[in-house]
Amino acid sequence: MRIPLTIAIVAFATPALAGLQCTDEPSSKWLPKDQLMTRIVDTEGYRVDVFKVTTGNCYELYGRDRQGKRIEIYYNPVNADVVKSNAR
Repeated sequence: MRIPLTIAIVAFATPALAGLQCTDEPSSKWLPKDQLMTRIVDTEGYRVDVFKVTTGNCYELYGRDRQGKRIEIYYNPVNADVVKSNAR
């Protein structure tokens, strides 16, 4: 019984280890990085420390919100939807 249990654990754990995937669209269809970053700063009032592209084709922001709390937000680069966010 140990082998099927091990297989089940690995099967369910693998997607969590794979990372966040935001889009399969080519980068030619993405919003320009600078344009999205400017929109985020102007509309949300965030201070951006790092804004980069992840291996899962997301725009990832590290910074602070208006209250000074640390934030980590993943955006879909095609439509600027928030895919995941964390505030600390």
